[in-house]
Amino acid sequence: MTIRIRVIEPIGTDAYVAHTARQAAGIINPGTEVEVVSLQTPHCRHHLEYHAYEGLVTGDIVKVMRDTARQGFDAAVIACFYDPALREAREISGNTVVTAPCQASLEAVASLANRFSIIVGRRKWIDRMGERVREYGYGHRLASFRSLDLGVEDFQQDRTETARRMMAAGRKAIDEDGAEALILGCTIEYGFFRELQDALGVPVIDCAYAAIKRAEQLADLKQRFGWGPSRVGTCEAPPEEKELRAWRVFDDDNPPIGGRMWVAYSSAQPQVLSALAEASQV
Repeated sequence: MTIRIRVIEPIGTDAYVAHTARQAAGIINPGTEVEVVSLQTPHCRHHLEYHAYEGLVTGDIVKVMRDTARQGFDAAVIACFYDPALREAREISGNTVVTAPCQASLEAVASLANRFSIIVGRRKWIDRMGERVREYGYGHRLASFRSLDLGVEDFQQDRTETARRMMAAGRKAIDEDGAEALILGCTIEYGFFRELQDALGVPVIDCAYAAIKRAEQLADLKQRFGWGPSRVGTCEAPPEEKELRAWRVFDDDNPPIGGRMWVAYSSAQPQVLSALAEASQV
């Protein structure tokens, strides 16, 4: 059975689409296909560090999720550690299961350690992320947040300096805060988890990897056992004919998708996975 996953980069630039596609290509299982899309929005082009930006893209995320459901994807990822519009997207996702980096990382780390710390870019982020951790029921297991004083666009500028700051923050989280595992709290903190894990001797969760693999697992569970999204009680979706169509809530022919790229695992030629990502730009 083929599993189809859509990863939504919730910003108005395709700068990270190719990288996310290559990431996915290296970790998905045989039979899994991933499409990575960005938003076609002029409002928030580079990051969602501010609550105002998150508010501005919420509608576009919901519109793309509506399209994701109509296109028959098995699972979807909203690729930001704030997990923006996750509840709203799930309500409109049809039979598509939806996850996001914060929740997926917490679900992973909960099976590996009793206490964890989250390595974030800026102190600004901590309040929003703390809300998420408590909302998901993991607040009692959070040892600390540790800030690197780096913005989203800074992580990959000087990777040596970023790694140094991550190592120092991770060591303090373990030695001073009692963390037994670490979560990297931004999808752009990519390329560091193995180095940190080897040096610090604790599990280090790359949140982008965690989200993609969790989506893959959820899609598998849906296909095998029928464990799709509930649509009763608080999970009830808006009425399709009476409201969504009658009120023309969505323009189903024009979802606000910007960049687009897809990848698929090839067991016969695993060495061409990155090339697939580069060749599939449309």
